[in-house]
Amino acid sequence: MIISALHPAFLCSIHSPRVSLSFPFLSSKLCLVPHSPSLALKSSARRSVCPCLISSLNANAMAQLVKEDKEAIASASGEKEEDKKEKSSHRRTFLDAKTEEDLLSGIRKQVEAGKLPLNVAAGMEEVYQNYRNAVLQSGIPNAKEIIVSNMAVAMDRMCLDVEDPFVFSPYHKALREPFDYYNFGQNYIRPLVDFSHAGCRDSYVGNISLFHEVEKQLQQGHNVVLISNHQTEADPAVIALLLEKTNPYIAENLIYVAGDRVITDPLCKPFSMGRNLICVYSKKHMGDDPELIEMKKRANIRSLKEMAGILRDGSQIVWIAPSGGRDRPDPLTGEWYPAPFDTASVDNMRRLADHSGAPGHIYPLALLCYDIMPPPLQVEKEIGERRVISFHGAGLSIAPEIRFSEIAVACENPEEAKKAYAQVLHDSVIEQYNVLKSAIHESRGLEASSPTVSLSQPWN
Repeated sequence: MIISALHPAFLCSIHSPRVSLSFPFLSSKLCLVPHSPSLALKSSARRSVCPCLISSLNANAMAQLVKEDKEAIASASGEKEEDKKEKSSHRRTFLDAKTEEDLLSGIRKQVEAGKLPLNVAAGMEEVYQNYRNAVLQSGIPNAKEIIVSNMAVAMDRMCLDVEDPFVFSPYHKALREPFDYYNFGQNYIRPLVDFSHAGCRDSYVGNISLFHEVEKQLQQGHNVVLISNHQTEADPAVIALLLEKTNPYIAENLIYVAGDRVITDPLCKPFSMGRNLICVYSKKHMGDDPELIEMKKRANIRSLKEMAGILRDGSQIVWIAPSGGRDRPDPLTGEWYPAPFDTASVDNMRRLADHSGAPGHIYPLALLCYDIMPPPLQVEKEIGERRVISFHGAGLSIAPEIRFSEIAVACENPEEAKKAYAQVLHDSVIEQYNVLKSAIHESRGLEASSPTVSLSQPWN
């Protein structure tokens, strides 16, 4: 899932009973997705929290979860009226699939029936091939059964969205019923993350005690902002998988600032529907259609107001990547490192938190998971990027809260303080990232822990 940074987008102000923020010189960087009235019809099928899933599920348990998802789909579609039966004809095609050939022939049938565009069909087949190869690398029991089951549900959801496209609101709450898109995403990504005890690709969490600290703050009505790097479309699922056993509330309630690609690509949308999102247009794509720029600006004002309102309620946790997109390797060395943070983006998020009326806390967060689903080497304008998928270890780490006031006291003016604050946050992410890199890619494991980053495997 592509999650973009909250960049400034245009000159605007936010006014609410407890918030009055100015966002100077915002016009070139961000716009939020307009609200769709049709979303009101779908809001009744949402809920906020469900019990956490155990991270290290065995293959049989994973297969059972997928079976339950498929039963939920069948149940949800069973009460459709006669005029909707034709539109749902693809359902049995994929949900009854038992083999690879069943899936691939199902794609061909949908194309021949004129219900699936060729480019989407080609993307679905490519995703299947890459997902199959990646899960087989894991060596988990019943891998072939899990591959077919997970892909059957994924293809069903993809085809359903082609037939009846879902429109995201500026603030999208995860869809949990009648079909649970959150657990669907978890089940799909789980076989790609190495949770094993052996090998050099194990996964790790840094400073788990700080995640417990964050949960206590949320329980007290405080807001928490995680300033993070961003590596893959699967980042939300990876974060949730690494935390779902010890910190299920964070795993399920985290709100992600999400780029427009994640809510428009038909191969990605079903996974996005299971996450809490603040939807944005990134700077890179905001001007793709000049006729829509003004509409996007107006939508951005409405959505920023909604963001302020969300934080005003308190007990909210927001994830944001101030780099404006996914990390990419250095073209000369091939090394991956967290991309630089945009100072204005960091400062806008800080001010939103400070003016919410509830206590706010900002923590630096580091992610290392690019091997699982790396982005294209260069930013692509067209929707429909290739999905390269692998089985690999992943890492997540959080460092202590960094307060702006403590950084600003050593600076001569506000602009210097803003730059210094963004840099201190980025430096912390880099430090944590290097520890995760040493543990996973240099095979040091738990011995890679440092005085500031204590690694653990809480699912063991």
